[in-house]
Amino acid sequence: MIAYDEAFEALPLVAILRGIAPDEAVEVGQALIDSGFRILEVPLNSPQPLRSIERLADRFGDDALVGAGTVMTEAEVEQVAAAGGRLIVMPHSDPAVIAAAKRANLTCLPGVATPTEGFAAVSAGADALKLFPGEAMPPKVVKAWTAVFPKQVPLLPVGGVTPERIADYVDAGAGGFGLGSALYQPGMAPEAVRANAQRFVAAWQEAAAAAG
Repeated sequence: MIAYDEAFEALPLVAILRGIAPDEAVEVGQALIDSGFRILEVPLNSPQPLRSIERLADRFGDDALVGAGTVMTEAEVEQVAAAGGRLIVMPHSDPAVIAAAKRANLTCLPGVATPTEGFAAVSAGADALKLFPGEAMPPKVVKAWTAVFPKQVPLLPVGGVTPERIADYVDAGAGGFGLGSALYQPGMAPEAVRANAQRFVAAWQEAAAAAG
């Protein structure tokens, strides 16, 4: 079973599958895995999200870190863990939810928008910080954050990220990204997801190589 560090080192791009249905989860997941993705997130406001998480974890758990997004409560953390999820992504930085994730030995990426929230999340045990919404946090903000946040806690812009925007963020110090509608939209054919995924992977690899 792949560990968080392994998944992140392989490709620090989180596939956000908002709106995915259980009967399409495995095919879409396969397209992402084939393209190099190793972190798959099913937001809990998707149709039957726990069923999708269970199917993805059963099929790809050895090769990918599978879990949930839009996790708001401690009870939801328990539900995700029971479904086989090992990743908790939050739109906020509630320390109680972060603590619940860590008690369950799950990777936790809370959402933060200010340094105060970010440092509180790190103190609570965050494995990485989801900079949300990314549209409100341009590369110059990321660069400022990298000067003060621990190097071992990656900063991941989420929201409005496209392949064309990756290079500037990486140059500023972003350690990865959460990818939403530019990667997957409900009902999208697996081959279309695969094509989008390959564009993101190429953009990441090029930017990472340039940044050294």
